[in-house]
Amino acid sequence: MRSSCVLLTALVALAAYYIYIPLPSSVSDPWKLMLLDATFRSAQQVSNLIHFLGLSHHLLALNFIIVSFGKKSAWSSAQVKVTDTDFDGVEVRVFEGPPKPEEPLKRSIVYIHGGGWALASAKIRYYDELCTAMAEELNAVIVSIEYRLVPKVYFPEQIHDVVRATKYFLQPEVLHKYSVDPGRVGISGDSAGGNLAAALGQQFNQDTNLKNKLKVQALIYPVLQALDFNTPSYQQNMNTPILPRYVMVKYWVDYFNGNYDFVQAMIVNNHTSLDVDEASALRARLNWTSLLPTSITKNYKPVMQTTGNSRIVQEIPQLLDARSAPLIADQEVLQHLPKTYILTCEHDVLRDDGIMYAKRLESAGVEVTLDHFEDGFHGCMIFTSWPTNFSVGIRTRNSYIKWLDQNL
Repeated sequence: MRSSCVLLTALVALAAYYIYIPLPSSVSDPWKLMLLDATFRSAQQVSNLIHFLGLSHHLLALNFIIVSFGKKSAWSSAQVKVTDTDFDGVEVRVFEGPPKPEEPLKRSIVYIHGGGWALASAKIRYYDELCTAMAEELNAVIVSIEYRLVPKVYFPEQIHDVVRATKYFLQPEVLHKYSVDPGRVGISGDSAGGNLAAALGQQFNQDTNLKNKLKVQALIYPVLQALDFNTPSYQQNMNTPILPRYVMVKYWVDYFNGNYDFVQAMIVNNHTSLDVDEASALRARLNWTSLLPTSITKNYKPVMQTTGNSRIVQEIPQLLDARSAPLIADQEVLQHLPKTYILTCEHDVLRDDGIMYAKRLESAGVEVTLDHFEDGFHGCMIFTSWPTNFSVGIRTRNSYIKWLDQNL
């Protein structure tokens, strides 16, 4: 009996040690976030073991775990009709909100899910619930794109998928089929999906053949640049769940099918050091000492290496491509973008990407709403139902849908 108690105590202590990580007191529901992070880390470790044993690529294994525990069929309710179909060969899940007799044409959002360009799905519960809520509360048609993921495809194939599906949807006959007002269509996405939405917006902005223009874009803690992994938010939140800096840099390398040997050098900005000529013209476009307010920069110092590793951008030139890093786009590209909503979270390595993009868009004359949550963490907006229900998740979702309701 005594040995059983000792063993049980040891196991509890080990579990507590594994779960506990120091978090700022201002973060929403810290113990719940620790449990969520521990669950995700466990899934990552299992997928890494599967990869080590040669059974599957670690991202395929991790995504299998994520989708297996959260996949939801296209189930319609009395309020929202849900169907799975494809738009020009790209899988989509369409959510059709309740019709209004006084509004024969509906507004619409093309939504792009997050997951580091490698994980998650439009068909998992988190995104299904989000899009269902949007369709019902906005009386809208939500098109959630099931774009192809790393490692089956790499940049820029994900962009090609979302562009192809959205162009198909914007055809007059397709909009008519879904009773959508062609003047009230927007794009949106979270995290890597926010990156793809921003890239989509810039590409459509330059496409003179498009008759129907986007009315709004709404970017939720978007990934927007890979030149500087030492912005104040990257420094402040380097170990913050659920997206530590090291993991974000690995997602970038995976997206480009690059070499993991470059990760540590990229973390200290060796890929954009002063001797890397390819990056010199782009640094000013994300000079956070001028783009961020002093309340954000605080006492953080830029990390600018004099001598780095020019081989990184020579082997991965996509790092400096505005299609992958919309924050570094030319000012002329930004000038005619639609009205924009950007949601950022204090406890997120990507916080400053969003704030800097808002500043650049404002400087280009774009109307921008920057919605910042002091207790938010990366990914929080999709966590609104038990057992992963966070108070900040509910508040961010409500704020996001309210803005869409008022501006779309």
